[in-house]
Amino acid sequence: MKIKKYSFWVLALALVAYGCNSQNSKDATTESADSTANPQLVSHVNHPDWSKNANIYEVNLRQYTSEGTIEAFVEHLPRLQEMGVDILWLMPVYPIGEKNRKGALGSYYAVRDYHAINPEFGTMEDFKAMVKRAHELGMKVILDWVANHTAWDHAWVDAYPEFYDIDSTGSMYAPFGWEDVVQLDYANDALRDTMIGELKFWVREADIDGYRCDVAGMVPTDFWDRARGALDQIKPVFMLAEAEETELLVDAFDMDYGWHLHHLSNLIARGDTSAAVIAEYFDRLDETQPQGAYKMNFTTNHDENSWNGTVHERYGDGFKTFAVLMATVPGMPLVYSGQEAGLDKRLEFFTKDPIDWKNYPLKDFYKTLLDLKHRNQALWNGNFGGEYVPVETDNEAVVAFTRTKNNQSVLVILNLSAEPHDVTLQGSTYAGDYNDVFGEKKITMRHNHQLRLEAWEYRVFDGNVGGL
Repeated sequence: MKIKKYSFWVLALALVAYGCNSQNSKDATTESADSTANPQLVSHVNHPDWSKNANIYEVNLRQYTSEGTIEAFVEHLPRLQEMGVDILWLMPVYPIGEKNRKGALGSYYAVRDYHAINPEFGTMEDFKAMVKRAHELGMKVILDWVANHTAWDHAWVDAYPEFYDIDSTGSMYAPFGWEDVVQLDYANDALRDTMIGELKFWVREADIDGYRCDVAGMVPTDFWDRARGALDQIKPVFMLAEAEETELLVDAFDMDYGWHLHHLSNLIARGDTSAAVIAEYFDRLDETQPQGAYKMNFTTNHDENSWNGTVHERYGDGFKTFAVLMATVPGMPLVYSGQEAGLDKRLEFFTKDPIDWKNYPLKDFYKTLLDLKHRNQALWNGNFGGEYVPVETDNEAVVAFTRTKNNQSVLVILNLSAEPHDVTLQGSTYAGDYNDVFGEKKITMRHNHQLRLEAWEYRVFDGNVGGL
């Protein structure tokens, strides 16, 4: 589920998007409340060491297999490990409310019991076994957590009605018209204590490694700050906020969503703005992101796929080019269920709609990108990686940049258009000897290097900047 608040200086449009309960989102930009943030703001979060060069993979359990069970998903773990996946983010696994349910199976985000597994998916023993197997394969597991609201038939509605907010008539209510859920009230300290207990349960009982927190910006930041401290006392956890709000990244969350960049990429693909906005975005990012925090970059996720269109609908033939962009700019790349299979349909949200895996035609494409991130420090996350340094070109359809860390570099050149282009990389800051990551050949890039890029062509070079 999402409510997205995002900003950019190219367009002055407004958006409020409600995703998981079928409210659609649009591509737009608006002036952010965070635009005056202190550019020297620093994250105090101690990122788990294993996150420094990690990627993240979203698991839509209901649609992942024809069975739609945890046990069936476990069979895919060795394949995901071989592809290079590090963090498995599972969409909510909890029992789903029946009162005011949407569709035949309901929304994952209408949680009826925070302590249990949806019987459609399996048992608690199945879940614990899955986490153990993932750990054996070197992967981490984070759970999707819905702290802002519960299902209408959650036991708290009757047992602890004071946990819920009320409207002007004194009645509980559904936030933003999400009729299958009811709004919680974080002015109640007992709710806060209870919710932190629920969060601790899964870390202690199932040994999970953290949470992706749904509509995190709708829950008070001081609650998340306290929750993070409580969880870290059990084990170092990783926390992802479905939000793009500076204050969440100071003490509570390792990473938030790269909504700004995602929507800019959609605008570029449609031809509504120039590729030059990418460099402008990174030039301004320090104003809204604390130093050391991570940004999650993506071309799709469960909301985007189901409500706004597949990557093929939104990016056309450039879907791989934008995937390369998201995997090489500062931040952690997300791969959504089925992207390695070339997922080309909008997955149904409230009913069964299994992914057609098609022998994983894009597995090697993603493996190449994820392996590069693992081995080249320039692409690591937060302060562990290198800064985005734009390379000037003579063509506004082309994005080129370098990143360097500890004598390791990448040079990325992307034609973000459906037309071929000749381009000159101006200057020599990028010059050096590289390996062509996808072409598997060596190349020397020199001062004012010239090259031709076909429509949507991407070039990724791994090596050392030498100033030739």
